[in-house]
Amino acid sequence: MQQMHSKLDLLTRHKSTVSESLSKNYCWFFTEMNEKLLKSENYITRRQAVKLLGCILLDRSNSCVMTRYVSSKDNLIILMNLLRDQSKNIQIDAFHVFKLFVANENKPPEIVSILVTNRSKLLRLLSAFVYTDDEVFETDKIQVVNKLAVLELQD
Repeated sequence: MQQMHSKLDLLTRHKSTVSESLSKNYCWFFTEMNEKLLKSENYITRRQAVKLLGCILLDRSNSCVMTRYVSSKDNLIILMNLLRDQSKNIQIDAFHVFKLFVANENKPPEIVSILVTNRSKLLRLLSAFVYTDDEVFETDKIQVVNKLAVLELQD
């Protein structure tokens, strides 16, 4: 566990180095992240992976990587599945990444299509999320629900 924390520190403290490395190794890193960590059968692995993913994507120094990540339908599908995880903690951490897909102003048509097709299920799922101790979470949830509700297919 100590080794995991030191790697997490490396990824979150040396921002310019990490940003450059993630950009250069995007395909390798996120393929490994998705296939081996986010889809892992192990709860702790999934939980730490989605938490790390959120830290990486929500960091301003990784904005180019985040934009690329939220433009992928495969990544969206993984996050939508994590929103349905049995663990409330994983659901909440996945929500913090999922909201980036919804908030992206330049969503590719395939992302819009998936969100519109699954809108009613997503809205039901999000309405069931009750995390009352966190006002920021509730505010973000309302914004995501509102954006999903008005999302239209692009021609």
